[in-house]
Amino acid sequence: MERLCGDEPFWEHNRTFYADVPDLTECFQLSVLSWTPCIYLWLISPLYLFYLKRNNKGYIMMSLLNRVKTVFGFILWIVCWTDLFASFYEMKEKDIPLIYFITPLIVGMTMLLATFIIQFERLRGVQSSGVLFIFWTLSVLCAIVPFRSKIIHASTKGEIKDTLRFTTFYMYFGLTLAELILSCFNEKPPLFSSVVTDPNPCPESTAGFLSRLTFWWFTSLAIKGYKNPLETKDLWSLNKQDCSDTVVPELLREWEVEKSKAKSTEQDVNGQVVYSRAGKEANHVEVSPEEVEVLLSDRKKSHQPSFLRALLRAFGPYFLIGSAFKLLQDLITFINPQLLRMLIEFTKEERVPSWWGFSLAFLMFCCALLQTLILHQHFQYCFVTGMRLRSAIIGAIYRKSLVITNEAKRSSTVGEVVNLMSVDAQRFMDLTTFLNMLWSSPLQIILALFFLWQTLGPSVLAGVAVMILLIPLNAVIAMKTRTYQVEQMQYKDARIKLMNEILNGMKVLKLYAWEVSFKEKVLQIRQKELNVLRKTAYLSALSTMAWTSAPFLVALTTFAVYVTVDKENVLDAEKAFVSLSLFNILRFPLNMLPQVISSLAQASVSLRRVQEFLSHDELNPDNVDRKPAPSDYAVTVVNGKFSWLKKDSPTLQNINVLVPQGSLLAVVGHVGCGKSSLVSALLGEMEKLEGHISIRGSVAYVPQQAWIQNATLRDNILFGKPYVEQKYRCVLEACALTPDLEVLPGGDQTEIGEKGINLSGGQRQRVSLARALYSEADVYLLDDPLSAVDAHVAKHIFDNVIGPEGALRGKTRILVTHGISFLPQVDNIMVLVDGMVSEMGSYQDLLKQNGAFADFLRNYSLEDIIEDAEVTEVLMDEEELFPDDALSNHTDMVDNEPAVNEARRQFMRQMSVMSNDVENPKTKSIRRRRCSERRHGDQQQEKKEAKGEKLIQAETTETGRVKFKVYWEYAKVVGPLLSIFICFLYASQSAAAIGANIWLSQWTNDARNNTIAHEKVHMRVGVYAALGITQGLLILANCFLCRAYSMLKAAHTTHLNVLHAVLRAPQAFFEATPSGRVLNRFSKDVDTIDTLIPENIDIWMRTFWYTVNVLLVCSALTPMFLIVIVPLMMFYWWVQRFYVATSRQLKRLESVSRSPIYSHFSESITGTSVIRAYGRNSAFVLMSDMKVDENQKSYYPGIVSNR
Repeated sequence: MERLCGDEPFWEHNRTFYADVPDLTECFQLSVLSWTPCIYLWLISPLYLFYLKRNNKGYIMMSLLNRVKTVFGFILWIVCWTDLFASFYEMKEKDIPLIYFITPLIVGMTMLLATFIIQFERLRGVQSSGVLFIFWTLSVLCAIVPFRSKIIHASTKGEIKDTLRFTTFYMYFGLTLAELILSCFNEKPPLFSSVVTDPNPCPESTAGFLSRLTFWWFTSLAIKGYKNPLETKDLWSLNKQDCSDTVVPELLREWEVEKSKAKSTEQDVNGQVVYSRAGKEANHVEVSPEEVEVLLSDRKKSHQPSFLRALLRAFGPYFLIGSAFKLLQDLITFINPQLLRMLIEFTKEERVPSWWGFSLAFLMFCCALLQTLILHQHFQYCFVTGMRLRSAIIGAIYRKSLVITNEAKRSSTVGEVVNLMSVDAQRFMDLTTFLNMLWSSPLQIILALFFLWQTLGPSVLAGVAVMILLIPLNAVIAMKTRTYQVEQMQYKDARIKLMNEILNGMKVLKLYAWEVSFKEKVLQIRQKELNVLRKTAYLSALSTMAWTSAPFLVALTTFAVYVTVDKENVLDAEKAFVSLSLFNILRFPLNMLPQVISSLAQASVSLRRVQEFLSHDELNPDNVDRKPAPSDYAVTVVNGKFSWLKKDSPTLQNINVLVPQGSLLAVVGHVGCGKSSLVSALLGEMEKLEGHISIRGSVAYVPQQAWIQNATLRDNILFGKPYVEQKYRCVLEACALTPDLEVLPGGDQTEIGEKGINLSGGQRQRVSLARALYSEADVYLLDDPLSAVDAHVAKHIFDNVIGPEGALRGKTRILVTHGISFLPQVDNIMVLVDGMVSEMGSYQDLLKQNGAFADFLRNYSLEDIIEDAEVTEVLMDEEELFPDDALSNHTDMVDNEPAVNEARRQFMRQMSVMSNDVENPKTKSIRRRRCSERRHGDQQQEKKEAKGEKLIQAETTETGRVKFKVYWEYAKVVGPLLSIFICFLYASQSAAAIGANIWLSQWTNDARNNTIAHEKVHMRVGVYAALGITQGLLILANCFLCRAYSMLKAAHTTHLNVLHAVLRAPQAFFEATPSGRVLNRFSKDVDTIDTLIPENIDIWMRTFWYTVNVLLVCSALTPMFLIVIVPLMMFYWWVQRFYVATSRQLKRLESVSRSPIYSHFSESITGTSVIRAYGRNSAFVLMSDMKVDENQKSYYPGIVSNR
């Protein structure tokens, strides 16, 4: 050390701690203080440079700011090495300690490294460097001591001893301070950055390190929200790394890895089972089927893909950064009790300099400030992880729901999947916030007990025993809670499923006046759900009482054992209050641990449910061969054998079909013979057991039940295709939709309600047909599209769209139909009987065979005679309205039919004679027009497009503060007197806790007189125990009364009122309100009332009454405290008003933007076959992601506003 420092000592204890003007030795300043920032930068730079190499954000042009920082870095290097060369020069005259060579060399090299990092960051697109900000901050902080020391030395001695080093040091200090200030400013965004193109980017992406650390970048939105209520247009775009198109593929990629692992393991084990069985058989050992079944079932259970591992790999690394912050915060937490110990010792000492007290108080403040900054960074990482988890899970569930098999759809109802997206995804989101408490709580407990051992000795073991006794109780409660959670989710699924069915069939419900009976059904399920919630509340009350009382019980047993085990043990202020501060630290992990375990139990149930859903079998895309290949046949089925479920018997078998390019094939047969199943098989919707299907070209599909989106009529027809005016008008006319546009209030811009609720059945079917026609596909699969329309409209559509002269002539068409009047015009007819092809050929050929087709004609002839009669009646009534060749065309078609239809023609003529004087009210809707020959075309061209009326109104949000009426309504449901009594119980519970602390402070005063202390031990322990037990009993009573009775009563009444209001709403309400919006009320919002509101009320009441009691006690003991507390309360009240205005509105926007997610999902799930047929999966996935991102746009600023 002498070679390093020379004559100067490295450390002087008295000079540093006991002098009135404390100072550090020059050697210590030059070594430890100078090297600390250098060591930090050299240690972190390899990792940081590796990170920069892996993450290139673009290239930043050399700016003035960058140039100045670089120049200052070079000057700092020159300044440092000036000292080094000066030392070499002085060596000739005298011995120079090594420290004067080592420090300038190390600091100079570090400044070169910092300058290099500045430039490398610019090349990698870093706008603000946290690494360098910390380095410059450490450099300035470590230079403050020499800065003060040199001034003191110069002023006391009256001269400067070493002018060169004095000058270079202040140049160094000034330049490092300048670098620190410059590092607070941001560089420009990198070239070709996505931030530049975003119209409303989140400022976080361009915020500096200091701004991110303090969340200052959020201030602009907070100011905007304080001045005016926020709207959706005010919200920033999501950061790229938080968007669904980033997080969902990441999770799905990891999930696919898990599935492939499970599949390979399954194959290996399956091989082992087969090998084992073969071995036994070879040894003539009997192998029972039950044994094989057990082996296979065990294999299935143990080799399911793990969704948890996929989540950990996808989001674990980011979450671990938050965990690192939590670890740092936990360690800093225990510094304050040690500083408190030193502060109490300082008050006892008489000969200690006064600056000790100020220093300790300042250090306590700095620790609290640093702890707050780190804690909120931890929460930010946790909340963002939760947000990404929710987006990823919703995205994965949505994508899965588009491709699951029919067997999976039977086991996973719409209600269950809505719950997966709303409740279960939210469970994961809530868990991530406090998941770190699983390891943090034991760590904090161990550290607290370690420091308590140092304070109170082995007496702490009594407290440890109390904690160990509470663990089995908590374990039992956690297991029972998990069981109840599973049961509750089952009831919730059943309730949401029933509500979904009620909303889908509301018109039928109202026509039959079934509201009351269905209301009773829902309430029966709800009552079962509430019974389970009540049981959970009882368990929660016991758990809360046990763990809230735990810190007190630990303190009581520890203090009681400490003072009774040895007469020499006296509880003085230092031991009591340091121990109390450690017990208070112990309180949080002990309180949080049961909640985290409970949340973990709930999340494990949700994890299993999500994993089961994502593990469902998917439709095999290879069921249908769609590879483009030259062929004369557009559709080919060879030896087809299909079923809806793998385990079921085949629905279709021995199917052999060859459909030539451009031909029209009609599929006929009795009800239930498998016509619709054949279309589904061609779409790949069924399980292909045997055979081969190939379709050449794109497909358009018209289902038997038309699927209509909640969008404008035009959007329903376009279905993602670009709008072409002439083509669009032709499609409308061909599908007989032009007259309907005149009736609809907004023309083709009229918004269609959910499931086409404001259209008739025939209109919906024609829109579905128009969608297919507009798509210009190669192959058209038409599943009985004419069944829902009137006979004359069916003829119009067949002639203009499907038939040999229709718009689809030249396209391949497969038409499922019951209308035998159209069969003479088709190219081929296929007759299905009991899921098998009975006959196939032309109309004439099949008639001659007199087989199944002839039977079909005989069964449907009367129905068709009546339909044709209606057509002829309308045509004859409208003879003047049609072009001259219209009726003759129809007559020619009838005359050309085979003789077998003579009776039908006679019947048609008789019907037309009988009704020629009757005016048909539907004449306007069946006028036959061609696109190129319109009589009223010019008038329609001139007519302006009607402005689309908004049927589905946007969900409105309240603005401003939550009205008192809302709180009062909730209090009325709970009961006004009961609400007041609950508040009184909370106040009493808090008063008992404060009373116990006051009693403890009185107890410590006895330490001044040992005799009095020993005499009063039993009384002190007894009263302290009584206060603690009272607190525990009040907590138990409060939980039983609050959660198990009043809050559940409020939940029951609120749900009842909402259900009553929905069922009594007029039909117009359901036409204008998406079912997803109503389902959101019954799923997420009811769950909030059931669980979240009681928890938040509990937290708020405890915090409020604890704060009130502390303020009262502090004011009573120290009246001067009132001088500080009044302005402080006013400041906090203003801050609360400032931030809550924004936070509250963001909560509202988040709630409103949540409903469209479920509405879109409910709509998509009913039209999956149409979406898949048209190849629109990607477009609908993108729409779902956009709605989720829109919701997260309001959630993300909401979590930042709470920081």
